[in-house]
Amino acid sequence: MTIESTSQLAWQWLEELAQCSETAEPDREGVTRLCATKEHTQALELLTGYMQQSGMTTHINNAGNLIGRYSSQTPNAKTLIFGSHQDTVPNGGKYDGILGVVLPIALVHYFNQQGTQLPYNIDVIAFSDEEGTRFQSTLLGSKAIAGTFEPSMLDSTDRDGVSLQQALTDFGCQPELIHDDAYSKEDVIGFVEVHIEQGPQLESAGLPVGVVSAITGIERHTLSIVGKAGHAGTVPMNARQDALVGAAQVISSFDALCKSDKDLVGVVGKISNFPNGVNVIPQQTDITIELRSPIDSKRVQAREQLLSQIDTTLNALNLNYTHSQTYEQQAVTCSEELSQRLVQSIESCGIASKVMFSGAGHDGLAMCELTDIAMLFVRCKDGVSHHPDESILQQDLLVSLQVLEHFCQSV
Repeated sequence: MTIESTSQLAWQWLEELAQCSETAEPDREGVTRLCATKEHTQALELLTGYMQQSGMTTHINNAGNLIGRYSSQTPNAKTLIFGSHQDTVPNGGKYDGILGVVLPIALVHYFNQQGTQLPYNIDVIAFSDEEGTRFQSTLLGSKAIAGTFEPSMLDSTDRDGVSLQQALTDFGCQPELIHDDAYSKEDVIGFVEVHIEQGPQLESAGLPVGVVSAITGIERHTLSIVGKAGHAGTVPMNARQDALVGAAQVISSFDALCKSDKDLVGVVGKISNFPNGVNVIPQQTDITIELRSPIDSKRVQAREQLLSQIDTTLNALNLNYTHSQTYEQQAVTCSEELSQRLVQSIESCGIASKVMFSGAGHDGLAMCELTDIAMLFVRCKDGVSHHPDESILQQDLLVSLQVLEHFCQSV
């Protein structure tokens, strides 16, 4: 079997897996596949078949992760882990997450067909839950592998009141034994994740793949701005305490701050306004603020600047406010050694290498607690992700397989 025909097989697998969805028409409505559901079961049945056809042994651990192993004949061999998540956001795309499961299986399929033996094991993991859509249990699967799973996560419930503990039990797992499923650091070489870029940089550069230097750090805030309601036609403009005007100025200054440095991105994603009347001066406006950077020091500096701007702006408008930081995730730097091997593998295929940071979170955020990590980004059309229009090129699957084949031979 050629590597070209293997890439065609991978394309077929991706199409089959897209049918494991709550939606009746995945091509039009997107893919919805959540943790510990019948769609999850359907996907794992297909993936188990692909793995076993590719010469792998398989099992499902107590966090609902499917693990396939391509065993080395070398005594006491260590393990190189590939993987990504099988779950999706509601009405998501065909490739986010699952591409990073299917491509490594296809790579192993090619190795198996060629009779290729490696001095290390390859494990391919379909993580049960990265998105956190059903239980808000972000990175459940990878935390279990990395040994950082918090048992309190099992108390999380879905919209129907079903706990994660119950859902995993019904799925055939023993969640009380999740801690036993963690890998040993001494046994692992590294973790490599293949993922669609979820952005436009590779497409703009005319490149099929790129190497990730770091996974962004993230922080989130809520800001409640309090003014005074009044009649929109009778209160003089210079006497108003308009909470929405304050929010608008904060949003504008935050946008300018994020545009001042290429390593910063941010968004005000939610806004609520009270009393929200067409002829009433807004009394209270609540917004959320999210700030991201692959360099934590820049993110912290930007936060301090933002908070200072908020204080100055709202005081000048005679507005009160309350602020709370609700979330923080440190940035993760990818392994220089593994990343350089990916760069060399790309260049060995006659393709210019591009190194970039990921503005989205990935399973590597958890897996870095276990081992060195690296990521290969694959071009996606218009940079669209988390949407039914998510799209990749079949020829990029072939390039990605060729790059991974070179990479594995260099490890």
